[in-house]
Amino acid sequence: MPRIPGTDLDVFGLCLGSNVFGWTADAADSFAVLDDYVEAGGNFIDTADSYSAFAPGNSGGESETIIGRWLGERRNRDELTIATKVGKLPGLEGTGRATVRAAIEGSLRRLGTDRVDLYYAHVDDETTPLEETLGTFDELVRAGLVRYVAASNFSAPRLTEALAVSDRDGLARYVALQPHYSLVEREEYEGALADVCVRAGLACFPYWALARGFLTGKYRPGGAGVDSPRATAASRYLDERGIAVLTALDEIATAHEQTVAAVALAWLRARPGVTAPIASARNVSQLAGILPATTLELGADEVARLTAASAAPSVT
Repeated sequence: MPRIPGTDLDVFGLCLGSNVFGWTADAADSFAVLDDYVEAGGNFIDTADSYSAFAPGNSGGESETIIGRWLGERRNRDELTIATKVGKLPGLEGTGRATVRAAIEGSLRRLGTDRVDLYYAHVDDETTPLEETLGTFDELVRAGLVRYVAASNFSAPRLTEALAVSDRDGLARYVALQPHYSLVEREEYEGALADVCVRAGLACFPYWALARGFLTGKYRPGGAGVDSPRATAASRYLDERGIAVLTALDEIATAHEQTVAAVALAWLRARPGVTAPIASARNVSQLAGILPATTLELGADEVARLTAASAAPSVT
């Protein structure tokens, strides 16, 4: 298992995203996915206090609550790396000191645990001084409530500044970045952000690694509509570049006798700085389609082909 640099955390090559728990996956399906993931050797679960406040009828905390119930029943907390986030829960937005202190208490209660292994700033809260956010994170680490801290949705300049503040003031330092990154969303991470991660020794855990389901191959030109809350967002990738990506994925998946999704995730694993992609599954069938990504090794020519197919079109 790869180790998160600067930590003692060895994590599975596929991080299980849980934003679907309590949304498109009920408790029973969520438990089944978690059980199968662990049975396959998985040990890295990603959630957030705001999951899934975006779903009708939810208020946030649903995912953490399901995970907490599962941890309590399975009694396997010490075998797992649990990551959660602060900053986007309605009523507890941002990363000011009071907000973070209240948020971690809520997350620990819902998860039924005494510590979080990896605690993310879910957003870059530019209204709060970095010194305040990092100082509060440092307090949580010293209190044993959080083991390590990380950043999500930061720009390269702000991430660089945060690392400099930690180094200058002797505060807990971000050990990982969670950016929006996939075969069809490359512009945000590649370049300056990737350079920061590699230079500073940060792990990269891409979210929406399957582009809201587009990179599973279920969205096709002229195909029937997909019954999914993510269908509209996923379908927007069905352009000339998206079709070229699907064509390359299809042929490489056939050559390896693997799923399209596994190939898309394996490409991410081969990218600079990436420690493990994050992907969710609302049932065990979907999980089975992505687990092979942890062992699938693409050839250099296959990586190059996918990279070329997914390159952003030039602006003329």
